[in-house]
Amino acid sequence: MIQEYSFSYRLAPSITDLSEQDQALVTAAQAALTRAYAPYSKFQVGASVLLQSGLVIEGNNQENIAYPSGLCAERVALFYAGANHPNDPIIKICIAAEGDLTSNDSYISPCGPCRQVMLESESRQTQPIEVLLVQKSGKVLFLNTVQNLLPFGFSK
Repeated sequence: MIQEYSFSYRLAPSITDLSEQDQALVTAAQAALTRAYAPYSKFQVGASVLLQSGLVIEGNNQENIAYPSGLCAERVALFYAGANHPNDPIIKICIAAEGDLTSNDSYISPCGPCRQVMLESESRQTQPIEVLLVQKSGKVLFLNTVQNLLPFGFSK
């Protein structure tokens, strides 16, 4: 028996086509990436997390000369939110990136470990987390749930 996994997504052609709330989330992720510490990869990533209370948490990648010791932007933001606001559900996460791997028309999606952390964050709160991926050109891809990024991830 063959089974298929499929999902839908939405595209916004420009940041100006977003709601004010989503524009603010994109702006926060883009601001966070300018503060990333990425002297080795030269690949800056910013993430912003919207909590149900309306609070926005920012994170960015933090590299270390001992490569495995660094941490991605998504995990910085999600772990901060979990450590400091454990009872405030995460509504959305926005990810923006700049560096050699990015072009105007490419979407940079989270790495495997970040996808797993995002999936566990979604599972812990038992409600979906919307994902926004921002292109350098300003287009934004929306996923309704983290599960669309990691359909067969580890779970309880």
